[in-house]
Parts: sequence; C-alpha cells; structure tokens
Amino acid sequence: MRTLLVLVVWCLLLVMCWPLALAALVLWPVVWLVSLPLRLVGITCCALFALLRAILFLPARLLGLAARRA
Repeated sequence: MRTLLVLVVWCLLLVMCWPLALAALVLWPVVWLVSLPLRLVGITCCALFALLRAILFLPARLLGLAARRA
C-alpha cells in the first residue's frame, strides 16, 4: 500500500512539476546511500542500550524479582 501511495504522489509531482519529479527520481538512491551509515549507527545504539539494560537488570532477574512482581 505504501508503494502505491508513493507512486501516486510521484505521478502527481510529475504532472505538476516534472523537473522536480525527475530530480527526486535521480537523487533518491543517493539519499538512500547517504542514510545507510546513519541507520547503522542507530541500530548499533539500540543494541548497545539493550545490552546495558540486560546487564543492569541481570541481578534482579537472578533474584527472581521480576517473577514476584508479575
């Protein structure tokens, strides 16, 4: 559904302002390539925070506090 919506919006942009639509079509892969390192940094930060959370909550899980609370 998202792909169809993007296609419809791009077709509207093509009808209204074709140079902008063609520029968007050409520059989209460049923007995607530039954003790849930022996505990798985001994934790494999420994994790091998940690891820190697991380490910090390990004593409580070992003592069984989470099971008593539920």
